[in-house]
Amino acid sequence: MNRRLGYGLLLLAGLFTAASGAVRGFAFAPLSGTYFEVPLDVLLAQGLLVAAVGFAAYGAYLLVFGFAASRTTNKRRLHDLRNVLRFVFIAAALVGVLAVATRQYVGLLFSLGIVGFAVTFALQQPLFSLIGWFYIMVKRPYQVGDRVSIEGSKGDVVEVDFLVTTLWEINGELVSSHQPSGRIITLPNSVVLSSHVHNYSWEGFPFVWNELTVQVAFETDLEFARELMVEEADDYLGDRMAERIAAYRERLAETPVELEVRDRPTVNVVQQESWVELRLRYLVHPRQGSRVRNELYERILGRMNDNPDRVAFPVSRSR
Repeated sequence: MNRRLGYGLLLLAGLFTAASGAVRGFAFAPLSGTYFEVPLDVLLAQGLLVAAVGFAAYGAYLLVFGFAASRTTNKRRLHDLRNVLRFVFIAAALVGVLAVATRQYVGLLFSLGIVGFAVTFALQQPLFSLIGWFYIMVKRPYQVGDRVSIEGSKGDVVEVDFLVTTLWEINGELVSSHQPSGRIITLPNSVVLSSHVHNYSWEGFPFVWNELTVQVAFETDLEFARELMVEEADDYLGDRMAERIAAYRERLAETPVELEVRDRPTVNVVQQESWVELRLRYLVHPRQGSRVRNELYERILGRMNDNPDRVAFPVSRSR
């Protein structure tokens, strides 16, 4: 459908161009007058050329984007390509329209430079947001589909436009535990130039480390409790975590950072004032964090309740 429309718009642009030439080449009696001291035939011819430029730019955009869309099914790449093509063709169409309307093709470049210098002062924030969009396209701090946190706002990126980034909020004031709140957050792209961007699911490695904490009494057999937690986590996560760790090590190998990374879940012991915390550490996709934590907690708590002689809970907690 888009290709047919694109070809149709290009054909229409050709017809408008031919009509403009006909108006210039032939003297029509109804067009012998003037409008604000501009001959009507010249005014009509210029108007037809302006329309032809607009139709040609939009038709070419549809054809180029349609060709690219038929070569890939990656929604992220298509989203970014669509925005880049829009920017290129809109800029080209504006330059073409101004050039045709003023018939000053060389002087237009100097005029654009002067106007651009003035616009820089008048529209600083939109300009910074446009620069931020270029930075996002080149450096890729995030892209559509990523889960990010920017200036205290956290959510999933659903749109990266020329000036703003749109998030589907998670957490926030209404919900917790990394659940969607149903609200939309709009951020100017300029924030990436001056703020920290936390990306939880970037394309290179879309996983994060997560922790599940269980509080037990000092009388607990800590070795047994630790092994119990590791067994349940290993049984639940299976070989998926080992595969993710392998990918994680490959990413680490590309950097000068040296870390000890284990293939399986681990448990750290932290002593508190009147109890001991057992912190299970494992790798998970950020959008599955709450579900995985809940299911692991139910499995671990069930096993611990089955062994009251080896696992004791703090006195302040009911079993």
